[in-house]
Amino acid sequence: MITKRKIYQFMSMGLGCFVMFVSCQNEKKEQLQLSHEVLKDKIRGGWAGQTIGVSFGGPTEFKYNGTFIQDYKSIEWNAGHMKKLMTEWPDLYDDIYMDLTFVDIIERLGIDAPVDSFANAFAYAGYNLWHANQAARFNILNGIEAPASGHWRNNPHADDIDYQIEADFAGLMNPGMPNSASQISDKVGHIMNYGDGWYGGVYVGAMYSLAFLYDDIEKIVGEALKTIPAESDFHQCISDVIHWHQQYPGDWKQTWFEIQKKWTEEVGCPEGVFLPFNIDAKVNAAYVVLGLLYGDGDFTQTLEIATRAGQDSDCNPATAGGILGTLFGYDKIPAYWKQGLTDIEDMNFKYTDMSLNKVYEASYKHALDMIGRNGGEVNEKMVVIKTQIPKTVAYEKCLEGFFPIIREEVHRPIDAEFTFAFEGTGFVLRGTANKDHEDLPEGIVEADCYIDGEKVETVQLPTAFRTRRHDLFWKYALPKGKHQVKIVIKDQHHDYKLQAWDYVVYSDKPSDGLSAHL
Repeated sequence: MITKRKIYQFMSMGLGCFVMFVSCQNEKKEQLQLSHEVLKDKIRGGWAGQTIGVSFGGPTEFKYNGTFIQDYKSIEWNAGHMKKLMTEWPDLYDDIYMDLTFVDIIERLGIDAPVDSFANAFAYAGYNLWHANQAARFNILNGIEAPASGHWRNNPHADDIDYQIEADFAGLMNPGMPNSASQISDKVGHIMNYGDGWYGGVYVGAMYSLAFLYDDIEKIVGEALKTIPAESDFHQCISDVIHWHQQYPGDWKQTWFEIQKKWTEEVGCPEGVFLPFNIDAKVNAAYVVLGLLYGDGDFTQTLEIATRAGQDSDCNPATAGGILGTLFGYDKIPAYWKQGLTDIEDMNFKYTDMSLNKVYEASYKHALDMIGRNGGEVNEKMVVIKTQIPKTVAYEKCLEGFFPIIREEVHRPIDAEFTFAFEGTGFVLRGTANKDHEDLPEGIVEADCYIDGEKVETVQLPTAFRTRRHDLFWKYALPKGKHQVKIVIKDQHHDYKLQAWDYVVYSDKPSDGLSAHL
């Protein structure tokens, strides 16, 4: 027997959307009804908001590390800005063309496509990648399949931001269904990430999904966090941002300082350990939430704050702009931010056969499919979505019990072999394979890698940027103690060499730098 019935009208969305709650004693059912026009408008808003955000923040990307962009610095925006970037700097849109790769697989093979279809599609694609994506690409091309390709023992960048900036598609095709979005993220996100790096994508997908359901940013931010295990660093970091927003409601910079003090000690990414550079997922997600909360539904303020927080300051406003664009819908994104958008909506993103106009339609089609799969209804005028209460995904953690203790600069070519000794439980050696002259064809440097005199692997290291190994050699979970690492080049060739940059050493306890000289 129905004991209570409430209908909440979202006035900001017009007459095309309402949520119906029906309580039947202990059973609670929730339905979201949307007109096809509103559903399309929100999906378009999500993709458009993401594109606007990455274009706005692009020129600042990783130029402000460990600091924010001061108020006196203006960030360019005009009608020709997006088209100029799409034409002259197509690699800026790596977060979008990765998204589109996965959308294309679903479009061609369906949502039930095996994980290898998603993995091989980006591994063999013609675009450049970095960090967890590139490490996973190398793994896949060299026989380490998903999800092992994203596991931290095989991928030192597993906690990086990569899937966090690519999970938009999962939320946009699952309106009001965050758990369905998480299921897609489980399959796709573990190709390149693990632990907090994977949680970033789960969280972003949930926020997009819930932006169809709620018109309150604080509600979206808080409800989406329920998908993340409370014991994880990711959950605790975002919870802190929510708390600091309540404590310092008018001062985003104070919250930014609190994030810096507590959460910016990089552990995983070897490029950022002991340095200002930080591509960690939870820290950059904190900047996204910073923009969303302090922006308080204002598109301009949201993009400004998410960008001015620094670090990955193109991807962070892209995520924030996409979520807010989904909440608003395309038509209600301010005209100032849509200037020049129609000029690029039919342009295919480089390396893909997909434009914004094409992905608007594809995501809408996929959303209708997912609504039906999850117990909803689709008729000529409306969709009825069986909404989902967010469920927490499984707990996992990268590098548990491992702490960086030393970063040693090397910066030398490896002509025949390179050896170094350390004391600890693991290491990551950074470097690259090079060719001596640009006019030479790309090649491969083959090397034997040893730890304590025992050969661990023989690895082929491409000079080509697209297929490179992101780090030369690494190993975790060694017995605590003294170790020797050696790389020996096989079949030496004077035109193709290795370059060692630096290495990071790990141990089972953090070092106390403040008392080192006491």
